[in-house]
Amino acid sequence: MSRYFTVPVFALTAIVAACGRSDRQQTTSATAGANPPVVSGSTAGKDRAGEVETKSAPVTYARAESTFNSGKYDEATQLFSAYAESNPENAWGYYMIGVSAWKNGDGDRALTAFDRSIELDPNHRKSLYNSARVLLEMGRPQQALERIEKALSQEPASSEGLRLLGRARYLLGQVDEAIEAYHRALVVDERDVWAMNNLGLIYIDQNQPNEALPPLARAVELRGNAPVFQNNLGVALERSGYPEAAAHAYESAVQVDSSYQKAAVALARVTSLLQQTESAPVDLDQLAQQFEREIESWNGSSSEITQQVLDSTPAASDSTTASIETRSDSLDDCEHAE
Repeated sequence: MSRYFTVPVFALTAIVAACGRSDRQQTTSATAGANPPVVSGSTAGKDRAGEVETKSAPVTYARAESTFNSGKYDEATQLFSAYAESNPENAWGYYMIGVSAWKNGDGDRALTAFDRSIELDPNHRKSLYNSARVLLEMGRPQQALERIEKALSQEPASSEGLRLLGRARYLLGQVDEAIEAYHRALVVDERDVWAMNNLGLIYIDQNQPNEALPPLARAVELRGNAPVFQNNLGVALERSGYPEAAAHAYESAVQVDSSYQKAAVALARVTSLLQQTESAPVDLDQLAQQFEREIESWNGSSSEITQQVLDSTPAASDSTTASIETRSDSLDDCEHAE
């Protein structure tokens, strides 16, 4: 079995949301004082001989963002680099260089840009989290952990941060701590499907496929159109002795993404197996409901468990945090099973 985290650590379909313009054009700390972007276009002026020469106006955030949203990540990297050159004190410009370069497959450049964003605004949570993701992909979980914990010190009850904490802990070989982090993420957000997926993958990796079934069944119940969830549920079902249900899960993954070769190969394998043996039934709805009740038991009927989450996370920082974000623009925490 292998895992990878891309945003597709393990794309998952990777659901990638675009960056919100309004909060990216603001500065995020007392040191970031960039002026609002200007309208792109060209301006004309006259040289000494009276001839007209045309000068390009500075690249605007809106233009770079539009390019990013259209999936042209290499071009977006260049445009955000030009924007950052004109707005060198705006952490968001460097942050977007990092996201664009990362999606373009250039981890080194992404990390350099995220680091510059953090230099400008040490409490830039999005840069801390996404640079941690890059470090996890690079196989540097200890360095990633330091950034994740710093971001969590500002926002202790963050399902995103706790989910990343689980990834880092697991890569460091801290299995129990990783499971606890995913539990805490689900206490904060009981519909965090990636926490469910990654929790299930830990159980698969630890050769406990039956334990993986409830969280993966719940993830599929909430987002059945994510082929990675269907594939991972198929793996857990197959290893738990339910080849017929596994075949259905693999088939669902292929129906959503016909290029999903891993699920297609697994589907052919279990289909062949079904011709040789009978398969026991399994109630996935019941398993999903079981996991939902389990989360409720962790959460409790009061704020006691939530307070425990806050108390078990580093104290919040007194320094200025990043601006309020209404949309996530990071790659999902993707893990896949073999």
